[in-house]
Amino acid sequence: MINELLSMNGYAVYVLPAFSFTLLSFLGLYFVTKRQFVREQNKFVAKFGSLTNEQANSAKLQRINKEILANATND
Repeated sequence: MINELLSMNGYAVYVLPAFSFTLLSFLGLYFVTKRQFVREQNKFVAKFGSLTNEQANSAKLQRINKEILANATND
């Protein structure tokens, strides 16, 4: 029963490597994207992390920043 399921009527030779390649590609893409996100987040914090409350409130009032903040999602 299990051997028949794993052999997939002879197609396992084609299906399992394709599935493995896809899974590894998605995992690689996830880790590369996460690493880039963390790098950009650190750049942002280094540049804007030391804003005072007055500067932050001033930035929130600017039109372009309002548009950016309106489209941002909470993660």
